[in-house]
Amino acid sequence: MKKLSVIFTMIIMLGLISCGNIKGNQSDDTVTVPGDEKTEAVAQVEPEQLTLEAFKEKVWNFEENPTEWVFKGDVPCVIDFYADWCKPCKMVAPIMDELAKEYDGKVKFYKVDTENERELAGAFGIRSIPSILFSPMDGRPTMSQGALPKEEFVKIIEQNLLNNNNK
Repeated sequence: MKKLSVIFTMIIMLGLISCGNIKGNQSDDTVTVPGDEKTEAVAQVEPEQLTLEAFKEKVWNFEENPTEWVFKGDVPCVIDFYADWCKPCKMVAPIMDELAKEYDGKVKFYKVDTENERELAGAFGIRSIPSILFSPMDGRPTMSQGALPKEEFVKIIEQNLLNNNNK
């Protein structure tokens, strides 16, 4: 029985060691082109995590303008209100990652952890997650609740944020 326990422990340790080094020595932010001695940095575009203070700085300071939406961004944005334990939120996260890459420079993508940013979630009356806030440059933002397919997110972004009504 003792031998079995030792073997089991060794297998677990080997698994942990090998999982921690899957990518070898190559870092996440570089790509090497075969035959090229240069290494180029690759932009890692993904939704940015927002705290209450960052939200007030980058999106809307609801303390300064409690009755009027005054958008502070330089491009429209999409904000994913989520929680780590939420399964539908986990389904939406990779879609948001893809969209952040596809709309890089046109739309900013943010994430708000409702467990850590309760005041911010409360300011928007978040009762169910995921809740997605779509904020155009001009006009009032709109909110969507629940896990939507990527095509729906694209449609909302194109029509409501980028004013491309042909999609």
